Amino acid sequence: MRLTCLQENLNRGLSVVGRAVATRTTLPITNNVLLATDQSRLKLAATNLEMAITCWIGAKVEEEGAITVPARLLTEFINSLPNDKVDISLPLQTKTLELKCARFEARISGVDAKDFPPIPKIEQGITTKVEVEALHWGITQVVFAAASEESRPVLTGVDAEFDGDLLTLAAADGFRLAVYKLSLATPVSQKTEVIIPARTLAELNRLMTDQEEAVEITVNPNKSQALFRLKNIELVSQLVQGTFPQYAQLIPQSYNTRVVVDVAQFLRATKTASIFARDGSGIVRLVIVPGGELTPGKMTISARSEEIGDDVGEIDAIVEGEEAKIAFNGKYLTDALGVLRETQVALETTNPSSPGVIRPVGVDNYIHVVMPMFVQW
Repeated sequence: MRLTCLQENLNRGLSVVGRAVATRTTLPITNNVLLATDQSRLKLAATNLEMAITCWIGAKVEEEGAITVPARLLTEFINSLPNDKVDISLPLQTKTLELKCARFEARISGVDAKDFPPIPKIEQGITTKVEVEALHWGITQVVFAAASEESRPVLTGVDAEFDGDLLTLAAADGFRLAVYKLSLATPVSQKTEVIIPARTLAELNRLMTDQEEAVEITVNPNKSQALFRLKNIELVSQLVQGTFPQYAQLIPQSYNTRVVVDVAQFLRATKTASIFARDGSGIVRLVIVPGGELTPGKMTISARSEEIGDDVGEIDAIVEGEEAKIAFNGKYLTDALGVLRETQVALETTNPSSPGVIRPVGVDNYIHVVMPMFVQW
């Protein structure tokens, strides 16, 4: 193998695939990154057996070849080099990768590319395309609501339902539920529902930051793997097996009180209250008071802790319905409010022991349901 590429391109490619390198593993080769020539490009690939990322960068290839080397070592070395061209060579019959850049040289011992786990090829199944911005916002507004504990594996994923030209993403962890609907650029031929690991979607979101073209998504026929194809990058992921809960019935269909407030003000008041809520199991209390003929409605956001003290914040609100009191975990509120693009948000409540529903004002494709906390008023 002999080729030349630019340090900045190689550095960027390694940072892309590095996210899929295994950290704790019983298979040492998954700590490595695969370097292989592919026509007139250099292919980089890494896998942790749940997710694999492949990236292609421009290169001047003189001799074909492939090798795997420790990902962290290679990444740190390339990152430290000057912005110049890098000569990469693998002498015949050896497993030592030689690198030269400006006045730097290194030799890295590698492992034969044949031992690298094969990256699944997904060519058949359901295929569609999604515009980058729509998918970015869809992932951003649901992925944080997925469970981080493995006790119920299906909840560590995001339920994705492809139906015609609509994609519905839903995530829940037992305390909250986020549902986002977005349009597909290419309709699917048949309705398909799969559970994509939240980690995979979080990585995809990071990879999409420089993308402009639509993302192509393919789900294999037996719904065990999905491929996300971007420009010069492919991400293949195992899918979570199981049945996602029927979440539609968790969304309250009516309310006794609906309050509309400014997102930034609500978020600031909640963050402030959360400082005092740390010792009080995160409890933030909301009291909603309708306005009179001349006075606006208001919402007070408060928290108190036996040891450190208490705080109260007040914001103006448009209140429909009766006075209401409800308490939430402050983190769940700030998580939900922090991803909204809209300037105003509605909170709908029925009673202190029923879930609260958060809906951005002006759009109808996002809904967030949060379970209340029981407190002594």
